[in-house]
Amino acid sequence: MSKLPKIHARRDLDPSKMFSIEQLDLEFSNGERRRYQRLKSRGLGAVIVVPVRDDGQVLLIREYAAGLHRYELGLVKGRLEAGEDMLEAAQRELQEEAGFAARELTELTTLSLAPGYMTHVTHVVLARDLYPSRLTGDEPEELEVLPWPLAQLHELVQRPDCTEGRSIAALYIARDHLLNNS
Repeated sequence: MSKLPKIHARRDLDPSKMFSIEQLDLEFSNGERRRYQRLKSRGLGAVIVVPVRDDGQVLLIREYAAGLHRYELGLVKGRLEAGEDMLEAAQRELQEEAGFAARELTELTTLSLAPGYMTHVTHVVLARDLYPSRLTGDEPEELEVLPWPLAQLHELVQRPDCTEGRSIAALYIARDHLLNNS
């Protein structure tokens, strides 16, 4: 394994509420120097929740995606709040966005979005033994909840309104976890 490059300087270039752009002046183990820029998350990370009902259906939500200016079908997700661990955040987001809580929450893994230029990470949480429970969230409109058979994941990912990489990866990870641990 290669030795990590030495950071000679860091500076924030463009601060915002969610991210800043950080410039890194690096020196690699072979003496080569480069300047990199990365989006540096101002938050504590995020969670993405795979809520699976007892009948094997996963609860998806349809919500507006500003980056693409359309509605997307995906999983419950959101930022960790101060003082929350990932399982508490998963439980809160599940109640706010889907109207359910879970008696069983399991962290499956952590995903990065674009590790070459972003520091942001998302914790994948499997939610089982669901029951109705609603909290008021920060969504501008009520989200549509759509049950989808996890066994038909191959059909879901072919839809033009299901393109978010974190949701797709989390669904496959959860499906494989459930297949290997049942």
